[in-house]
Amino acid sequence: MKEQNIPVGPQFYDYAQHYKELLEKWNKVHNLTGAKTPAQIDSFIVDAIAPITFLPPVKTAMDIGTGAGFPGMILAMGMPNTHFTLVEPLAKRASFLQFVKADLGLENVEVKALRVQQLPAQPYDLITSRAVTDTTMLLQLSEPFRQKGSLLLFYKGEKVYDEVSELSNYKIIEMVNRHYLLIES
Repeated sequence: MKEQNIPVGPQFYDYAQHYKELLEKWNKVHNLTGAKTPAQIDSFIVDAIAPITFLPPVKTAMDIGTGAGFPGMILAMGMPNTHFTLVEPLAKRASFLQFVKADLGLENVEVKALRVQQLPAQPYDLITSRAVTDTTMLLQLSEPFRQKGSLLLFYKGEKVYDEVSELSNYKIIEMVNRHYLLIES
């Protein structure tokens, strides 16, 4: 991961390594993610943290559908001054996220074992999501949590261009095997 030139502190690499070990262990029993090998998990971690190269500093962030931690938990490890709310409705994944938070001592993480629609409206500076649904639905789901100036960061594939025809005020940042859709509210 270090060879990717991603600007994170040294603590991130310790956190990421420990997270990877926990995920490998839990995944054998609970099937939390499709990433099964250490190389696949490394790839998911790099994919999750890469936007730190272009994101501005933010105070609050919400990750919709965090799953096993991609991207929310990984971003929280790399952005210790940002408070992250990780929203994951599946109990086994939310339990894993709680365990990781406690085991790593991540005070900037809060896990909500709910569907995003069940949360009370509250503004966030950054809203992220990966592999949850299409952009139109993500915009609807995130609406109660946006304010003027909020950033939305959606991890997308090549079909992202089909999803942005109705949008304005967005950028698509292309990196290896990923298109990051960044929208400003």
